[in-house]
Amino acid sequence: MDIIRFAIANPVKVTVGVILTVLFGVISLYTIPIQLTPNVDEPVITVNTNWTGRSPEEVEREIIEEQEEYLKTLTGLKKMTANASTGSASVTLEFYIGTDIADARVRVSDKLREVPNYPDDVDEPVITGADSDASKAIAWIIFDADDPSFDMQSLYDFADDRVKPVLERVPGVSRVNIYGGREREVHVRIDPDALAKRGVTFNELRDALQFENVNVSAGDVQDGMRDVRVRTIGQYDALDQIENTVVRYDDAGPVRVKDLGDAVQTLEKRRSFVRANGQTALAINAIRETGSNVMEVMDGLRGAMDFCNDNVLPTYRNDAHGLRMRQVYDETVYITDAINLVQSNLIVGGALAAVVLLVFLGKIRPTLIIALAIPVSVLGTFVVMTGAGRNLNVISLAGMAFAVGMVVDNAIVVLENIDRHIHLGKKPARAAYEASRE
Repeated sequence: MDIIRFAIANPVKVTVGVILTVLFGVISLYTIPIQLTPNVDEPVITVNTNWTGRSPEEVEREIIEEQEEYLKTLTGLKKMTANASTGSASVTLEFYIGTDIADARVRVSDKLREVPNYPDDVDEPVITGADSDASKAIAWIIFDADDPSFDMQSLYDFADDRVKPVLERVPGVSRVNIYGGREREVHVRIDPDALAKRGVTFNELRDALQFENVNVSAGDVQDGMRDVRVRTIGQYDALDQIENTVVRYDDAGPVRVKDLGDAVQTLEKRRSFVRANGQTALAINAIRETGSNVMEVMDGLRGAMDFCNDNVLPTYRNDAHGLRMRQVYDETVYITDAINLVQSNLIVGGALAAVVLLVFLGKIRPTLIIALAIPVSVLGTFVVMTGAGRNLNVISLAGMAFAVGMVVDNAIVVLENIDRHIHLGKKPARAAYEASRE
């Protein structure tokens, strides 16, 4: 098919095509995902394992080294990074681009099952399909309180149970992390003199607490047409249950925990902190899913934050401390500024090109033709980008700005050649066809 001849012979069809290109281009402009940089799909999987109270050296030796021995044989694995801290282990697995993340998660789970054994009190490894690196967060949120004496770190459990799920339900949010808080703990404080006086060893005390704080299932018992599930409830849910735990029996009777000390509810040891404006604070960040529209995700986060300020935080101790959430970092601010800068350069560049053409050509009609070709080409590019699943970013916009110069150059070459053929005595239609083919 001769496209040039078709365009010259069917001006109405070409006009309709241009109008449709502009229409769908405008629609694509409002629906295309917006990011700061191009989307590079790096399949990343993180394996988190908790071992409460253990040193980083123990975590590395008993957990990380065991997991690495099996995870290093994964197909398509590009890089593996491990981090051992007090009470937790984190292994980040980065796969080559193009790896199916769902399939990779299944293979990681299978490899973890091959690990022969963990220490008794190690939690089950948790696999997440996202990088927990805080530097990739699109938003940081700080908790503030009107009461300056309020211990913000004590808010951790409330934020983890009530606030974090609201933010995680926002479409496009992959992970939400909480920093600067301390979880609630129960401490059993023992008097060494009482321990020695009653002849109780520390291991006996530890084993008694460990064995009592469990729920044991005894199976099912058939009762006529029904099956009754039998279960022994022993897990602690009150401090007096801990203090009444029998450690051993001696001549004077049972020795209970309260005979050796007491149990108090407090907060875990302070290992980190967050400060904002000189005050101790609690911080939350949000990491978005790869490929999601950061503008839409941020709008959802703002709505979720407003919901928490209006409905969730006032329920904490009847809003006695004046708690509120305040956003201190918003990635969309920089993205918006950067994209607006490139967009303005694109518009100004197109306008200057039209003015220069008008000065040198001295004719309005050919100048309008080239000036109209610029926005039509740009809007047509948005349609192609949307169809190809691309996103709008500073790199793609900069490429369009450069491409505007190519459009102007090509249009000038074609117009000048058409004008040359007309001066040779050819009719406009024939001159347009032959000049364009050349």
